[in-house]
Amino acid sequence: MIKREFLKSFLRILGGIGIIIAIGIIIFVMQVYVEIRNDTDKIVHYKPPVATQIFDRQKRLVANLFDKEFRFYATFEEIPPRLVEALLAIEDTLFFEHYGINVDAIMRAMLKNIQNARYAEGGSTITQQLIKNIVLTREKTIERKIKEVLLAIRLETILSKEEILERYLNHTYFGHGFYGVKTASLGYFRKEMQALSLKEIAILVSLPRAPSFYDPTKNYEFALGRANNVLQRMYELGWISKEEFDEGSSERPRVYDDTLTQNVAPYVVDEVQRQLARLTDLKTAGYKIYLNIDLDYQELAQEALYFGYEQILSRHKKDESLKEKLNGAFVVLENQSGKILALVGGVDYAKSNFSRATQSKRQIGSSVKPFLYLSAINSGVAQNYQIPDIARTYEYKDGKERKKWQPKNYGSSLSGFVSLKTALTKSLNLATINLVEEVGFDRIYSDVLKYGFSNVPKDLTISLGSFGASPLEMARNFMVFSNYGKVIDPMLMDYIVDTKGNVAYFTPNEYELSKEEQSFLILDILRDVVNVGTGRRAKVDGIELAGKTGTTNDNIDAWFCGFSPSIEVIVWYGKDDNTPMGYSETGGVAPAPAFSYFFSNILEIDPGLERKFKIPQGVRSQNIDGEQFYYTDDSPIRSVPKVNHDTIIF
Repeated sequence: MIKREFLKSFLRILGGIGIIIAIGIIIFVMQVYVEIRNDTDKIVHYKPPVATQIFDRQKRLVANLFDKEFRFYATFEEIPPRLVEALLAIEDTLFFEHYGINVDAIMRAMLKNIQNARYAEGGSTITQQLIKNIVLTREKTIERKIKEVLLAIRLETILSKEEILERYLNHTYFGHGFYGVKTASLGYFRKEMQALSLKEIAILVSLPRAPSFYDPTKNYEFALGRANNVLQRMYELGWISKEEFDEGSSERPRVYDDTLTQNVAPYVVDEVQRQLARLTDLKTAGYKIYLNIDLDYQELAQEALYFGYEQILSRHKKDESLKEKLNGAFVVLENQSGKILALVGGVDYAKSNFSRATQSKRQIGSSVKPFLYLSAINSGVAQNYQIPDIARTYEYKDGKERKKWQPKNYGSSLSGFVSLKTALTKSLNLATINLVEEVGFDRIYSDVLKYGFSNVPKDLTISLGSFGASPLEMARNFMVFSNYGKVIDPMLMDYIVDTKGNVAYFTPNEYELSKEEQSFLILDILRDVVNVGTGRRAKVDGIELAGKTGTTNDNIDAWFCGFSPSIEVIVWYGKDDNTPMGYSETGGVAPAPAFSYFFSNILEIDPGLERKFKIPQGVRSQNIDGEQFYYTDDSPIRSVPKVNHDTIIF
């Protein structure tokens, strides 16, 4: 009786344990099923981060942009058949025959691991490796292995073999920061995959097993040895001939140790990222960004800026701090289109990535004067209009305190009455202030805002450029002269292409701010600035140039804003701490030679540049007392009475 009761109790306990085990198994299977379904979706709908590339206007690479993984994506059709063969020869020979797992390989690996009493070899297929790379950890547990096997079998019922290979070759890490075989091909060999030699292919397919160890930029001989093993395996399988094997084994390909970004114009690339900050996937969506930048122009602009920088330093050898604090910026535009051909934000990006070309507003000094004189011309004043270059004292209130402003010309000289043309050519401060008063301050002030300047003080100091602008803003605004009255917002980018081939073009805003013939009247004077005026150091033989110097108090900022018939160039120098650069560092001394250096060399790079300014219809000229003046119906030449300069009261 006791035995029977004990047996019943024992069976009940066994039944309970069985139920618990069954429930546990069911729960485990359900959990694995859910995880497998989710993991399958991640692989089936695989969308890896893809690097964005930036190109110049000649489609030359400027930089690669990426977040954590540097990858270019390749479809299976892009991958050479020989590369697939090499991969399968070394990793998974029966790939096209198995259903996700290779039982024979697994058994061989188990026996070898038992013999070695350690984990010596794996039996994973390409499908299993893809699963480990994307969704599973690499921990060696029974649970993970069960999931891997089940997931491999399921995945092969959903994806084709080609789709699995495509995902594997795009996701896998190939060392040196390269994700995906296309990236590795371009990175190590600077070749598209179709151009790879058999030995180069063998080097690439060797990398996934131990990417750091077989990195050919670090361990070249080990990489060659492993590649020869791949070729040996292909030969044994009969996939290559004896001739191919011998030729491949003896080859020693050239390997490049390039930086991942390959950024040759960092200030440009930074500005691209600032302008495209709204694209949250900029570094991961595989965009191709085509710029208006020309790398030849960009390189020359960098050279020219550094040339001017060294010239300034050479004049102040005793000032040891100048080398650290002095900086500059250089902007090149195409006059008729507003396309930015070069953009340099400093003399050394490695020392400072702050872009003085776009992010810094510095006082513009006398480079404002052409805008004031254009307003005068548009009010009907002629080039030969006589302006008094005489001193005046202005009283004003600073709070409750009364103060005096006594502006002076550079060098403190006075010229008496001078023509408008002479006043701008020589950059006479006093004549300019008097002209502003004669034309009307309110009109001048309104026009300065219309020309594109901002944060402009409403007082006469604007006559001497007391407000700030960035070099790019100056380039934009100066187009009213270089582009004969039409201003176009500068355009860094031309168009963007996404991975689906959709194209988005950038279209600039245009503004008609002055009549063509009226702007030419100032352009003509700016030619004289370069030929005989304050900008003589900017002159270049063989091409007509026009421009204006700009210097602020104590030589803190020095500008040269100039242009040829087709290209506009803005050069600025100053110290980052806004202290004086040193005696004589004016706009005609510091930046003008850099401007000249650029145009002297650009003619060799681009000899087809237009050399002479066109004269618009409606513009006529007249010689008065040996000097040529241009005029229009809106600004006609007026007879000027003889002035007895001895009677002028200063």
